[in-house]
Amino acid sequence: MKAPPMIITAALVGAETTREQTPYLPITAEEIGESAARSREAGAAMVHLHVRNADGTASQAPGLFAAAIREIRRRCDVLVQVSTGGAVGMEVDERCGPLTLTGREKPDMATLTTGTVNFGEEVFWNPRPLVREIARRIRAAGIHPEIECFDAAMVDEARYLAQEGLIDLPAHFDFVLGVPGGLAARPEALEFLISSLPDGCTWTAAGMGRHQLGLVELAAIRGGNARVGLEDNIFISRGVLAKGNHELVAEAARRARDKGREVAAPEVARSLLRL
Repeated sequence: MKAPPMIITAALVGAETTREQTPYLPITAEEIGESAARSREAGAAMVHLHVRNADGTASQAPGLFAAAIREIRRRCDVLVQVSTGGAVGMEVDERCGPLTLTGREKPDMATLTTGTVNFGEEVFWNPRPLVREIARRIRAAGIHPEIECFDAAMVDEARYLAQEGLIDLPAHFDFVLGVPGGLAARPEALEFLISSLPDGCTWTAAGMGRHQLGLVELAAIRGGNARVGLEDNIFISRGVLAKGNHELVAEAARRARDKGREVAAPEVARSLLRL
């Protein structure tokens, strides 16, 4: 059976990457909107969205998300997925800021991380009561979750959430691999995660740093989807900065096509993700 078109998600901003690391990081709403539009032209069907304060620090302020989403949707038709992870150390109300948006600014999806993980030298804190609270808020907002998995047990935790009526299965999962302290970006790790999924679920692979584009190829071969962008990787090749998210998306699209996969447009992605 022929694999469906690959959904490429552009992780535009993140909470950790800085302008000191790359001058091409979009920060303002206008810059984010322009980066989304260029990424859409390069082959992205969805953007994964964090926002920043004017000084570049991470924020989950609803107003900043609203401004960014307006600029994105003014320029293109890409799907918008917001983060409820925010930055390490944020409390639940702050993390859930973008879930309060309505109308034209309401996101298409929101991430739901289903467990705690070491995150470099820090800890991305997601105890079970907090995970359930965020899941409740995503459901109450009428937004589709993406189950964000940094380690294998996070897939199993999604099954418990479904049993409790907090998420619906089949769902869409994002395997974030290569974070120091989390599951490594190894082919056998990806295979194990795929084999662990509940029936009918879709998945995306997101590799950190030098693993990013290699995981695109593995995802293409295995019938999955891919996430690329400056949130997770700033280099287009060894030691060469990507001059924007669109360059990483274009390279991901090229690699997907080289493996025989079409690249999904937003309306196709909407159908594949059951939005």
